[in-house]
Amino acid sequence: MKNIRVLLADDHALVRAGIRALIDAMEGVEVVAEAGDGEEALRLIREHQPDVVLLDITMPQRSGFDVLEETRRDFPGVKTVILTVHDAGEYAIRALRAGASGFLTKSAASAELKQAIEMVVLGETYISPAISQKTLLEYGKGSSPGSGPFADLTPRQQEILKLIAEGFSTKKIARSLNISVKTVESHRAQLMDRLNIHDVAGLVRYAIRIGIIELNN
Repeated sequence: MKNIRVLLADDHALVRAGIRALIDAMEGVEVVAEAGDGEEALRLIREHQPDVVLLDITMPQRSGFDVLEETRRDFPGVKTVILTVHDAGEYAIRALRAGASGFLTKSAASAELKQAIEMVVLGETYISPAISQKTLLEYGKGSSPGSGPFADLTPRQQEILKLIAEGFSTKKIARSLNISVKTVESHRAQLMDRLNIHDVAGLVRYAIRIGIIELNN
């Protein structure tokens, strides 16, 4: 089983060294490159196309949000975890809406860092427990399902999006709606095309953002 390949992007060399030391001690995870500013981060992401980018928000040349948005657009398979000193919920909300797979504060323990890396690689979203509940509740208020791209979906596509977001497998959706697996796959492909979202985790984040599924308290 190959290692999870991680790129570090932070303008403080000592911070990068500390994070790298933590990752070096993790089994199955390796650092493939380090960047000290946003431009360098983008260049190294293009060069290495890592599995995960650990990205600071405040960096010279290009901000972490700029790097996040460009990475999400050009390399949708690369997962981005914002790793920052900022623990305010609004930063996490903005990061999630921009396409981040995770949000972690620099005060996190090494076990939490490893958990976040492993979860986002599996297509899940990770948020520091200290802010997760409040943040996700606010994240769910981002827009309304009655407007925007969601309103342009067919009723069947809207139904399938909701089931995907609730964690139903393709086979379970097919059984639930009494349609074939191939039909579900076709609808899912059309959903991704219309919403310009290219993975299941992205569909789930979108469904949470527009409020078509309820979040657990």
